[in-house]
Amino acid sequence: MYAIIESCGKQYKVAQGDVVFFEKLDAEVDKKVTFENVVLVSDGEKIEIGNPYVKGFKVEGKVLAHGKGKKIIVFKYKPKKNYRRKQGHRQPYTKVEITAIKKPTAKKQAAKAEEKVEE
Repeated sequence: MYAIIESCGKQYKVAQGDVVFFEKLDAEVDKKVTFENVVLVSDGEKIEIGNPYVKGFKVEGKVLAHGKGKKIIVFKYKPKKNYRRKQGHRQPYTKVEITAIKKPTAKKQAAKAEEKVEE
């Protein structure tokens, strides 16, 4: 089973047990993180596609570490004008292990169906 989730302005394909590097998240190490913006879910036979998100599905993970990526150099240059600027950048990231892809429970779906009937 795998899912495609949206986080930090990007989409990630995740499965249970995967270790994924997200852009910096506001969560402490060894804490649980929940991603509710699930775009697609597949269990091998059935694929559910959201519009824009699949309702009821959640992806849970555990924060393993925070860190900084490899350094990149930004160099601006204009010929014949004596203009040169050098700048470095290291993008912060959060390392997350995906622990579960949770399906909506039957009780919640039944309760929602009853609410729609009453209205």
